[in-house]
Amino acid sequence: MVNKSNDAVMLTSGASGRINALLSLRVLRSLWLLINAFFLVFLLPFRGRRRCVADTAEKGCGKEENSKPSSGKVVRVPAAMVPRKTVAAAVDKEVAARRALAVKRVEEDGGDDKDTVREFSLFTSSRGDTIFTQSWSPVNVQVRGMVVLLHGLNEHSGRYNDFAKKLNANGFKVYGMDWIGHGGSDGLHAYVHSLDYAVSDMKMFFSKVLAENPELPCFFFGHSTGGAIILKAVLDPKVRQRVAGIVMTSPAVGVQPSHPIFAVLAPVFSFLFPRFQFTAANKMGVAVSRDPEALLAKYSDPLVFTGSIRIRTGYEILRITDYLQQNLRKLTVPFFVLHGTDDSVTEPEASLKLHNEASSTDKKIKLYEGLLHDLLFEPEKEEIAESIIEWLRRRL
Repeated sequence: MVNKSNDAVMLTSGASGRINALLSLRVLRSLWLLINAFFLVFLLPFRGRRRCVADTAEKGCGKEENSKPSSGKVVRVPAAMVPRKTVAAAVDKEVAARRALAVKRVEEDGGDDKDTVREFSLFTSSRGDTIFTQSWSPVNVQVRGMVVLLHGLNEHSGRYNDFAKKLNANGFKVYGMDWIGHGGSDGLHAYVHSLDYAVSDMKMFFSKVLAENPELPCFFFGHSTGGAIILKAVLDPKVRQRVAGIVMTSPAVGVQPSHPIFAVLAPVFSFLFPRFQFTAANKMGVAVSRDPEALLAKYSDPLVFTGSIRIRTGYEILRITDYLQQNLRKLTVPFFVLHGTDDSVTEPEASLKLHNEASSTDKKIKLYEGLLHDLLFEPEKEEIAESIIEWLRRRL
């Protein structure tokens, strides 16, 4: 284990290790097929129109010949309207099922634990989306601080239940938010139209937490893409001045496409086919932990998305990492970042760059030799959790 310290940063899991798969050579063939389909869709109607115009003099383009007065009214409905309504209804049904399961888990767990009170709540975003949140409050320990927790791509806040209870035992009240398209929140499962939505929702949630606990110091914890969202949020001066520090595990600070051409194609295809999924990009069962039971629990959880990544989601991850790379020096809050050297989802080198370039005077980095992406679900999770808690305690 390598331990470099000048102080610290931290993120959550489930970020964007599927980006390289999304941008593989196999996918390039799929993109070429999509380009052909795009031109066919938009050019064929014009070809038909030219043919029709050429034949108008002889056949009247088929509009008047052999025509008969119709009986009854004809109502024309755009074909696109029906599929969209059907898709929207299916998404709403799927969201309702996810939210019901998220609520059920909170209620069942809350009744069994005598040391923690676990509750859920909902709030409406500025866009009108319903966002699912939950909290863990210690019963027999004095609360000395708060931690706002943000999960990674494709997962949900409930996966950090054990970690939240460890924080409770050390005097921290914990709040978790399922960002758009995840867990019990609105949106197509794991589809992210814009990560700026998650950033703005995080800021709104943070304001609510501060209003409920005006006298307590507040910290952020983020894993993977959740860490990237937190980093962008704390670059806002209004947020930065209210945060006592941030912790990140395996943050999505650096994600590079496998070929430069994809950096050019990604914005175009994310606009034309935002929800399209590449089978070649499916990383279901990717090794994010060396603990077989942890892997089984993750990939058998209905609230964890295991399908192929959607184009828009991949592009949004590339976009936020590019933004962070250009603004690392603007980071001034205390932070602690932890990363496994064998992480194949996010880049440990990017965490080193974050630590080296950030302007924070209180910063720390820990690189765990041989560990994978989901640090809090590795066999060494107890040691890792204790490192995080100790860093938080020293800054109360």
